[in-house]
Amino acid sequence: MFKYKYDDLINPCFQAIKKLGGSAKNDEINEELISMLNLKDNEINDIHRNSTTKLEYRSAWARTYLKNAGYIENSSRGVWSITELGNKVDKVDNNSIKIEARKNMSNKNENTNIDIADNDVDDYNWQDEILDTIKKITPEKFEKLCQRLLRELGFVNVEVTGKSHDGGIDGKGILRLGGVLSFQVAFQAKRYDGTVSSSVIRDFRGAIMGRVDKGVIITTGIFSREAIKEAIRDGATPIDLIDGNELATHLKELGIGVEVKLVEKVVVKNTWFENL
Repeated sequence: MFKYKYDDLINPCFQAIKKLGGSAKNDEINEELISMLNLKDNEINDIHRNSTTKLEYRSAWARTYLKNAGYIENSSRGVWSITELGNKVDKVDNNSIKIEARKNMSNKNENTNIDIADNDVDDYNWQDEILDTIKKITPEKFEKLCQRLLRELGFVNVEVTGKSHDGGIDGKGILRLGGVLSFQVAFQAKRYDGTVSSSVIRDFRGAIMGRVDKGVIITTGIFSREAIKEAIRDGATPIDLIDGNELATHLKELGIGVEVKLVEKVVVKNTWFENL
């Protein structure tokens, strides 16, 4: 079980970004945390909810506090970087960051009533709603959803072959880059509640070896650290991985079964009325 609370990870997250050159993406930060904290497999793969591990969930909260305290910032491409304030210190104090972050959020009139002391808040969000909905459809419909997704991502000639039980291959398609390069790709659709292991990656690679240029596995669950390493192993047929959170994000961005509505927020200026 993952024993670290979100506030235990505030300084380690800060140190991780520092060690990675002052900027890093989520996966890079988490990999650095795994090394720094000497985490075991059962801690790394301990699931918080759906397609999020406790490590991912709690480190995300730690980064949120660091950001609101002004020590790190993130770009639209999901890259976290040390700010000018962060560059002035070598480490941060966990409790001081929490106090500073909440003060800054209060000054911005943002919600500061966040109690995550137990680190297991049931923060049901749109990703969870999408994944829970997908898990209720049939395997055949999930394969069709994956087919549609790949088409929207730029694949052509995408066909579902799952009923043929072709060694775990649920479909095939062609990925064209720049209108010049083409890659034959096979995909596997896995509606999982838990973790996809490295053995799944090896079995799928065995099925596609010599038949296509690369593979894609799409799941509603998560991939174990060993599975991720196996997917990019040197000298082996490359396999791209799309976990549940990435699947939900793609569906949202592409508008597949998801509609984003802008909500109007009315702010009453109490002081304006008082000063009449």
